[in-house]
Amino acid sequence: MATLGVFDKRCFQSEDKVIALESDLDRQCCFNFFSRLQGSLVMRVSQSGRVSRWLTYGRSASSPIASYWRVFVPAVSLLALTAAACNPSVRPMNTFAPESDLAQWILGLYLQVTAWDTLIFLIVLVALFLALFVFSTRVGEAAPPASASSDLWLEVAWTVGPALILLFIAIPTVRVIFRTQPPAPPAGSLIIEVVAHQWWWEFDYPALGIKTANELHVPIDRSLRLELHSADVIHSFWVPELGGKRDVVPGQTNEITFVANVPGEYLGQCAEFCGLSHANMRFKVFVEPPTEFSSWTRHQLSGALALGATNGSVSHASEIAEGQRIFANSPCTTCHMIAGISAGAIAPNLTHFGSRTSLAGATFDNTTENLAKWINDPQALKPGAKMPALGVRGDQLSDLVAYLESLK
Repeated sequence: MATLGVFDKRCFQSEDKVIALESDLDRQCCFNFFSRLQGSLVMRVSQSGRVSRWLTYGRSASSPIASYWRVFVPAVSLLALTAAACNPSVRPMNTFAPESDLAQWILGLYLQVTAWDTLIFLIVLVALFLALFVFSTRVGEAAPPASASSDLWLEVAWTVGPALILLFIAIPTVRVIFRTQPPAPPAGSLIIEVVAHQWWWEFDYPALGIKTANELHVPIDRSLRLELHSADVIHSFWVPELGGKRDVVPGQTNEITFVANVPGEYLGQCAEFCGLSHANMRFKVFVEPPTEFSSWTRHQLSGALALGATNGSVSHASEIAEGQRIFANSPCTTCHMIAGISAGAIAPNLTHFGSRTSLAGATFDNTTENLAKWINDPQALKPGAKMPALGVRGDQLSDLVAYLESLK
């Protein structure tokens, strides 16, 4: 890569000293950029303007410059990693891109509190600067110490000041808390029961008679009331673009109410450590226009439909039929439900599994390859998963995958 540049004897001068730094920065790669950085420190304690003494530091382990770089290089590397993490194309879960009323209120509160914090920080910096450079120097004889033991107005100021700061922060915080947690759902709200399991999410629409897993479909511009339950341990429901975190506690129902304003696909995550595969407990939220949501609702109510069995080739239809037979005679039916085939209730509903975009707790894309790997060895893809390896191999595995993927 090109050379970044050369810093030649940039001197910072005052009345009694000169400090110069020479550096040759080579940017062939991030490591070489810093490892080739060399410096020379020039100091002078004379009035003549000439450099009387050189203290040159190379890259030896004992030199102060080397010590500085040992701290500087990791700090800059950490800063670069932080900047990369803020790239929305790399990290799509962004709290600074609110797409619901709840997320907008939370972001507004955050910015308001940050503004007060910044003002306080600037005031402290100014006071520190004045104390160090203005009021710390006395000219002439030292004055006798003050006889006053206290200052009433100063004590009032440093008591009332922090109290006002807390009040300025508390008022908007309490207002947002009550605004985002109404005791009853707004009129016309779509109520969805969310059940957190280790390590997947169940979504139940009581008014619609729909139950699905790991992918939540909601209409745009309609009030949503999510009632959060846990089937085992403490979890936390979090969709950064749509709202703040809300704990999901066993034996307790928590609610989250919001209106999604922008259609799209949003990623969610369990935000409370809940076991070995906590990081793999993800889900998706699809915010859709009313017509698309109604179409999705009708499709979910239509029951299982193996599309390839009716409009595919004869060979593919036979694979699907054989896969259905394998599923119906396997331990899968104990845990999973497929309408008209099995009535399992302790694992994700698979009635429309083929229409989902992800599998294994929204950890992997829903493809035939990933599904085959998941069925063959769930622990390899999701450590701690409660789904056992079924021991299905060869053509049986291919037929079972073809059947599950046909459930559109």
